[in-house]
Amino acid sequence: MASMREEFRDRFGYLIGFTLFVVGVPLLMYVVSAPPRPSVTQLVLCFVLACAGLALSIWSIVHMKRVGRGNPLDAFGYEVAPRTQELMTDGPYALCRNPMLLGVLIYYGGLLVAMPSWKTVVIILAFAAIMFFQVKSEEARLEADFGDAYLAYKEMTPALIPYYKSDTKRG
Repeated sequence: MASMREEFRDRFGYLIGFTLFVVGVPLLMYVVSAPPRPSVTQLVLCFVLACAGLALSIWSIVHMKRVGRGNPLDAFGYEVAPRTQELMTDGPYALCRNPMLLGVLIYYGGLLVAMPSWKTVVIILAFAAIMFFQVKSEEARLEADFGDAYLAYKEMTPALIPYYKSDTKRG
């Protein structure tokens, strides 16, 4: 059973992630964009993409907690919440190495549909650039923690954009 300190760190990490990625960045998009007047089509597409992105991110977090026995928040080498104890290569992590980030980007893509502006695009690109450096930092830690197992996973699994790999052998 987790200690009270670990339980607090877990909840604090989830609160930070939710506040930053689900509320903070979208709020910034809204504030800097012209007042959005999305059509019904834009709203529906926004809703579908936002739900799909959030579902992928939540699936990734739950999988990380259950299988990886840790949490996603490890900011630039600083452990905000207890990190993963097991390398995850299945579930959402079979799609790509960063399914939480992919989910957030899909979510932001949905918001962009409802708030189309160059300022929203700039915010998404800035977020993606920051996350690129975070991912590089995280990959170095994963290589140190899991060694050859992570390197093999890294070679077989795309970083962000899932793609189909045929299991058929070519002769």
